[in-house]
Amino acid sequence: MTNEVLIKAQGLKKYYNDGAIKALDGVDMEIHRGEVVVIIGPSGSGKSTFLRSLNLLELPTEGRILFEGTDITDPKVDINKHRQKMGMVFQHFNLFPNMTIMKNLSLGPTKLMKRSKAEAEAKAAELLERVGLADRAGAYPNQLSGGQKQRVAIVRALCMEPEVMLFDEPTSALDPEMVGEVLDVMRTLARDGMTMAVVTHEMGFAKEVGDRIVFMEDGRILEEAAPADFFTAPKSDRAQAFLAKVLI
Repeated sequence: MTNEVLIKAQGLKKYYNDGAIKALDGVDMEIHRGEVVVIIGPSGSGKSTFLRSLNLLELPTEGRILFEGTDITDPKVDINKHRQKMGMVFQHFNLFPNMTIMKNLSLGPTKLMKRSKAEAEAKAAELLERVGLADRAGAYPNQLSGGQKQRVAIVRALCMEPEVMLFDEPTSALDPEMVGEVLDVMRTLARDGMTMAVVTHEMGFAKEVGDRIVFMEDGRILEEAAPADFFTAPKSDRAQAFLAKVLI
């Protein structure tokens, strides 16, 4: 981790129904290059809304997001250019079912980054090897397990050579026995120094891999701490109650 601030959220608010629902209610956060930030909290606390706001999949009602020093909430900014540097992995894999895995992986680099087909496929093959799926390049998504599809989804994001990876509950739609294979890929990314913001319910992963735990409730950050401090001595009553339920 470095001292360089890669992403800075300032006063983020996201209101619905004329302010009756406050999905985000004034969130400030910095994410440093090489840091793994794990965002946890009860359902409806604003975790996913915050993560999706970082690349403007959710448009904030108020506030700013600076990415590599550029205010991407400025309407004059080409958000698609910046989104290419922010890999996003969702609960569901969103792979194109009519394309082979290789085609799914090479499409973005050839269309958006203007890479040659050979260059894009070589990079994709190298990344598939890293996640243990080198033999599945010619398969179609419906021939893969859920865990394999999610590993492909991670590779697809990596093919765009992102500066940061955003994970929105990437294992929550998987069968329990497939969770580990996806978390292993994420552990490797963290060890390799990838900047990551992860919304997850996997507390073991949060404790092991996170540099910082962010606990959210009611659209606000209630507590931030290093994993060792958060999991052994959470300061807020709400965080203590949450951990008592999830750490069985």
